[in-house]
Amino acid sequence: MPFTLKPLPYDRTALEPHMSARTLEFHHGKHHRKYVENLNELIAGKTLERASLETIIRKTFGSKKNEKIFNNAAQVWNHDFFWQSMKPGGGGKPTGELAERIEESFGDFDSFKEEFLEAGKTQFGSGWAWLIVDGRKLKVIKTADAENPLVLKKTALLACDVWEHAYYLDYQNRRSDMIKAFLERLADWDFAAENLAAAGSSVRRRESGVNLGHASRS
Repeated sequence: MPFTLKPLPYDRTALEPHMSARTLEFHHGKHHRKYVENLNELIAGKTLERASLETIIRKTFGSKKNEKIFNNAAQVWNHDFFWQSMKPGGGGKPTGELAERIEESFGDFDSFKEEFLEAGKTQFGSGWAWLIVDGRKLKVIKTADAENPLVLKKTALLACDVWEHAYYLDYQNRRSDMIKAFLERLADWDFAAENLAAAGSSVRRRESGVNLGHASRS
């Protein structure tokens, strides 16, 4: 069964004025859709056609032969994650365990914001800024092109797309302004907190010897 474009978790106008309906129309409706279509064409008739999205990403990472498959599969996963990383009325400060872990890892929330902004604005060319969990510590990383924490064997909590198509219609060359809007007005900290809780649950299961199995196909 081919992969399908997942619908946005909100209406296209829901993130305005910080991210316009026009941006979502092009970003989700054209760029993201094309990654899905390309992936289905590239894996048609191959063994990977029956694999989960996560398995395809892991198996093709670093393979020159399968570079196109990796790029499209990873971009499908990255975008699915990015849309969930935002919500109407988002941004501001997180609460609960996530807030505590951010303070523990970065010193305070403002220091985290500065590090996340720096990662996003200094990513040369296309790429992503991520908040990840690495063991007990939370970290900010940036990745180029389609690369993501999944292939680095880290757990993503939140993602911001810093490819030009993510912000140019609304912010032109002001990438930093888009990242600030993401942190202050759009970030879905509930989603990040759920990912953090799931990561902790996975660690506890591994430590207790429970077989986690594999992610199901999207």
